[in-house]
Amino acid sequence: MNESVAAPSVLSRPGYNSHQWALAPEICNLSPHPKGLDENKAGTVDQKQGNTGPELLILLDLIVKFEGKTSFGMSVFNLSNAIMGSGILGLSYAMSNTGIVLFLILLTCIACLSCYSIHLLLRSAGVVGIRAYEQLGLRAFGHPGKILAAVIITLHNIGAMSSYLFIVKYELPLVIQTFLGQTSSSDDWFMNGNYLIIIVSVCIILPLALMKHLGYLGYTSGFSLSCMVFFLSAVIYKRFNITCPLDTFGNHSVDTVVPDEACTTKYFTVNQETAYTIPILAFAFVCHPEVLPIYTELSNPTKRRMQSIGNVSVLGMFIMYFFTATFGYLTFYGESTELLHTYSMVDPLDTLILCVRLAVLVAVTLTVPVVLFPVRTHTSSNQSTEYPRFLVFRFAANISEMTDCAFSMCPGATTAPSLIFILPGLFYIRIIPSDQEPMSSRPKIQAACFAALGFIFMTMSLTFIVLDWISGENRSLGGH
Repeated sequence: MNESVAAPSVLSRPGYNSHQWALAPEICNLSPHPKGLDENKAGTVDQKQGNTGPELLILLDLIVKFEGKTSFGMSVFNLSNAIMGSGILGLSYAMSNTGIVLFLILLTCIACLSCYSIHLLLRSAGVVGIRAYEQLGLRAFGHPGKILAAVIITLHNIGAMSSYLFIVKYELPLVIQTFLGQTSSSDDWFMNGNYLIIIVSVCIILPLALMKHLGYLGYTSGFSLSCMVFFLSAVIYKRFNITCPLDTFGNHSVDTVVPDEACTTKYFTVNQETAYTIPILAFAFVCHPEVLPIYTELSNPTKRRMQSIGNVSVLGMFIMYFFTATFGYLTFYGESTELLHTYSMVDPLDTLILCVRLAVLVAVTLTVPVVLFPVRTHTSSNQSTEYPRFLVFRFAANISEMTDCAFSMCPGATTAPSLIFILPGLFYIRIIPSDQEPMSSRPKIQAACFAALGFIFMTMSLTFIVLDWISGENRSLGGH
């Protein structure tokens, strides 16, 4: 028999299928293109790896364990949960600085760009047969690219987890306070946000984050999204229940003399705060580190199927973002930068708002394991490093919250545009062979412009952060 069919013949063994073979390059560092195999030694892995035919069989046995079993619906839940960020609480304030029409235009553009970014990632992964973000960096730029991608994902995940735990730290004590019927905080340990973060991390986040397969988190992701749907329903209900100007409660009073335009709906407006809205919306659909892990565990994985999951997830969050921003804006008209705090100004003991706070806390807590999943290893040989790595991440995120530092602001302003715009564009340019698409081709020119747009967003975000530090103000510049 001709040796050129030695490697594919392995796949004829019972238990192997084409979808498992698609994962072979990721585990074996084997290129699916003819260039990845030595023509004189077919059936072996790249010469520099030194793996022989029998070793390939062992590696293929490992591949069986990674056969995707996650359904389309569960994958949508996981990716939607990864998209949903704490920035949803500030979108109504962002709308007050743009108007409804301009906000809708900007949000639509960002949603389309996010879908295009997912397309670039899937196309790059499909060409080289790799479904790990860091490995795409390795294939595109060598080891420096792999290290850069790993560092960016690490910083982004720490920043994202910090933003979620920020909500836990400041909202959970208020929920407990309301349950106890108190209108002022106490010095009890269970009212200390730092202690509550540790308890939530150890009792809820840790067990979920240690689950072996991402598909298992589909159930918690679905419940998390259900909590946010309840949050949206409450926002819509309160729109018709709260009058403008606000009838505030107790010590939360504000001036009763309100300008006429304070309660006027704006459809298109531009002011000095409008520029801050662009980065907020640009980072509202960050989910790209989770795309490839979800793709890996997807049942019957194809590029079109995964792209459909991305499109459905982005569309779902687009609807939730727009309705939350619109009805929140029509309730308070930019009175405050954060919805939950503004509702408390009206009635801090409102039972519905208490339930909403609790739902948001549950939602953001259940999002953390999904955000953390990309940093976990995908092969059994590295499982021994999962637990220590998780502890390092949790420690860094907890320290960030306990010290109330702005640790996550600069990483968020740099990692988000890198993950959404810059790296997918650069990976596409470097990985897609020039004989298929020359640099002068329209797809690669679009990818280059896409990466350049990411540098523009990064520059804007860093500039605004510096201006905030100089002026002493504090704004949230990210979807997470």
